[in-house]
Amino acid sequence: MNRHYYISDNLDDLEAVENELEASGINSEQIHVLSEQVADVEQHHLHEISSLMEQDAVHSGEIGAVVGIPLAAVVLGGAYWMGWTESAAGWTPFVFLAVVVLGFCIWEGGFFGFQVPNSHFRNFKQAVHEGKHIFFVDVEPNQETVLDQVIGHHPMLEIAGTGAAAPHWTVAWQHKWHQFKRVISG
Repeated sequence: MNRHYYISDNLDDLEAVENELEASGINSEQIHVLSEQVADVEQHHLHEISSLMEQDAVHSGEIGAVVGIPLAAVVLGGAYWMGWTESAAGWTPFVFLAVVVLGFCIWEGGFFGFQVPNSHFRNFKQAVHEGKHIFFVDVEPNQETVLDQVIGHHPMLEIAGTGAAAPHWTVAWQHKWHQFKRVISG
């Protein structure tokens, strides 16, 4: 999936774009708005980003894993090299320690990530502070033409670039979850 970013200062126009995209087959879970004017975004029935998306917890957790894997390997390699795995306990305590070290690194990375803005949105910080709204859409390659057609009808949208999107399975899971909640709620 690809993520397309647009900047706008008109929530009415963004609401029209979102409605057109949904009518063209793009799921609401693929469409998001980043704005400091949360109440106005909600009033226009736009899909604001979740608080988890605003933070960099996932990305920082991944960095923690990149640090933790070599440290866990050092624990296992050091135990083997020192001959400690030949004891009656064997590998068990060292495997456990390696898992704890890896888990701690991931946790610490994620904890740090909760304290900083999402790395994907840092470029838009100034525009958001100026009262503008960041509209972004995650699309499959076969949905690119639909997106281009809809965006072509809205010249007030400023193209702000592309980037990596949420994985397809995540968006599909969110869509199925929201459908399930609609069925349950009646």
